[in-house]
Amino acid sequence: MSSTDDALSLAEQAEAEAAEAEAQAVAARERATALRTSLAAEQDIADDTDAALDDADAPLDDAPEPDDLESAEDADESVAGRRLPWVTVALSALAGLLVCGLVAASVILLVLHHQTTQRQNRAAAFAAAARQGVINLMSLDFNNGDADIKRLLDSTTGQFRADFEKSKNDFLTVMKDSKVVTRADVKATAVQSMTDDSAVVLVAAASEVSNSAANKQPPRGWRLSVTLQQDNGQPKMSKVEFVP
Repeated sequence: MSSTDDALSLAEQAEAEAAEAEAQAVAARERATALRTSLAAEQDIADDTDAALDDADAPLDDAPEPDDLESAEDADESVAGRRLPWVTVALSALAGLLVCGLVAASVILLVLHHQTTQRQNRAAAFAAAARQGVINLMSLDFNNGDADIKRLLDSTTGQFRADFEKSKNDFLTVMKDSKVVTRADVKATAVQSMTDDSAVVLVAAASEVSNSAANKQPPRGWRLSVTLQQDNGQPKMSKVEFVP
């Protein structure tokens, strides 16, 4: 081999080595670029994480200050103040209705109590008048005939009084001639029916009779239905029936 060939061979070898070195340099640059890209990405992630942590640790800018809280409380109180009158009016109206209802119920109870009391008093008055009327009718003494007849007439009214008054003289004559003495005892009374100015009262009574024919007869029981009518504010007998 000549010196020329040797020089060419060396040149080719040098070129090959240079090409290889350049390829390695390119590869090295590519790895360096990739490494820098990877590092930059990791740095960006780290920066974002630090920023997020810093934001979490920092005071919230939107958190209300004490003055803001007081303002909010004042606003709530203002709203409550605007609503309070309506609540007060509603409660007052409800209380008024309850009071009116209680007053109405009390009035009704008082009226019913008054009506019941009046009815009881009226029934008691009719029963007492029937009792006394039967005693006046069945308790007669020839020794006091005129007074007894007058007392009987005073406890009667209407047609019953008119009929008895027509025959009182005959009745009085029979009493005196027979020397009749009767005594009546009322055992019980019961109001059968009643209106404002009249009533029918059932009366159970017993009587003892003595006269010139028999000194004293055994007691005898009677059941009577007595009709009473108001006469000048006083209940008086207007009809008497003996009940079997």
